[in-house]
Amino acid sequence: MTARLSVDENRCTGHGRCYDAAPGLLSDDDEGFVTLRGQSMYVPDDQVAAARLAALACPERAVSLQENAD
Repeated sequence: MTARLSVDENRCTGHGRCYDAAPGLLSDDDEGFVTLRGQSMYVPDDQVAAARLAALACPERAVSLQENAD
């Protein structure tokens, strides 16, 4: 399975719930925003469950996970 995690920089307000939900996958910058803001990344197979939690945790729906993304 291939999954891609994205963070919409216009929606992200820095709640930090995404990187709290997936600390092995996401981290924060000096201002408390997720470092992936405005970008996307392929998610390792063993981190897909954590990526799902990160997407669900975002109250702004800035984090999205596209599974089976090639």
